[in-house]
Amino acid sequence: MSVRIGINPITWTNDDLPELGAETPLEVCLAEGKKAGYAGFELGHKFPRQSSTLGPILASHELNLVSGWYSSRLLERSAEDEIEAMQEHLTLLKELGSTVMVYCEVSESIHGDRQIAVRNRPVMSEAQWHTLLQRIEVVGQYLQSEGVSLAYHHHMGTVIESEADVDRLMAGTSDAVGLLLDSGHLTYAGADPVAVAKRHANRIRHVHCKDIRGSVMLDAKNRAMSFLDAVLNGVFTVPGEGDVDYLAIFKVLKESKYSGWLVVEAEQDPSVAHPLSYANLGYKNLKNLCAEANLEVLGYHPNSDLANSLTAVSP
Repeated sequence: MSVRIGINPITWTNDDLPELGAETPLEVCLAEGKKAGYAGFELGHKFPRQSSTLGPILASHELNLVSGWYSSRLLERSAEDEIEAMQEHLTLLKELGSTVMVYCEVSESIHGDRQIAVRNRPVMSEAQWHTLLQRIEVVGQYLQSEGVSLAYHHHMGTVIESEADVDRLMAGTSDAVGLLLDSGHLTYAGADPVAVAKRHANRIRHVHCKDIRGSVMLDAKNRAMSFLDAVLNGVFTVPGEGDVDYLAIFKVLKESKYSGWLVVEAEQDPSVAHPLSYANLGYKNLKNLCAEANLEVLGYHPNSDLANSLTAVSP
């Protein structure tokens, strides 16, 4: 089994704080990401959402579409309504060869509100848990039938944040509901990402490699910061620059025969953390860690469906 190394454009431009990197065009993100060695990108707010436009742009840089965040509202609408709402996003992923959807329930979420301390995140009632588990199973089964894995992104400031939340989600659903393992969010939530990876190894569909500066995290908690203020204060960084034991995590992935993407997704202020420098550092550190864990790393792979469609319209 093998992995590929991708990156999220949040290194250059931030979706939750659009003023961060607002002046940086998509072309710069893609060119610098490719220069650093990455095989693919996740979606960001500057990416076109039509495959006919985005596909050729990615192909020109020899980059794959890794995946993209989807904001779910299953506590507010039915599974059938959610499936209808995701069609445009799902179509883009499928047409550009992505086989995983980054999925997060954002009902009542506070992670985008700088006025609310992240410690005051929403907590579900028993009735809400029952509703969410029932509905997300339907969505997961549907995505599985479409050839795309639901990779649930536990996230600070949302209804599924803690280790206990992750455990309950996994216990209450089938393997149609996969897990996105995010080492930074788990650590911030007080969990041990290595232990979570071991416990749910067979459910991991996607991996976000976000390291965390422990001293900055403790300061953010002591001062009851919002999630975004903690980001601005430098709580996250690229793999190998913080306190997460990535080698131990990657050994779990190796043992469980994980085959998928490892994505550098480190929210930082690009005016402080030079994007290309940190992209280079993240890639180098991930490549070295993969070698230590005996994880084979593959590079860019052309999307055959896209290549065929481009050939068909060529003069």
